[in-house]
Amino acid sequence: MNREINRIKWKCRRGMRELDLLLREFSSKNLNDLSSNEILVLDEILDYDDQTLFDFVFKGVSLGNSLHEGFIDKNLKNFTVLGNF
Repeated sequence: MNREINRIKWKCRRGMRELDLLLREFSSKNLNDLSSNEILVLDEILDYDDQTLFDFVFKGVSLGNSLHEGFIDKNLKNFTVLGNF
């Protein structure tokens, strides 16, 4: 599992500053507490391009996937680092 965690942390590195800060901070603080299923969902979410993720997180534009949107709403949208933007 440690190898998977490290792979996910690497995928959290993004080209868009806001997402990079959000995802790297979230992964460093919360990734070890996620279930295997939640890690799989996060891995799928990290396959979205930066603009699509940014538009959902910061503008509310639908991803078209309720599972991914629910995970982001629960775990990322309310994450404290968002207050820094």
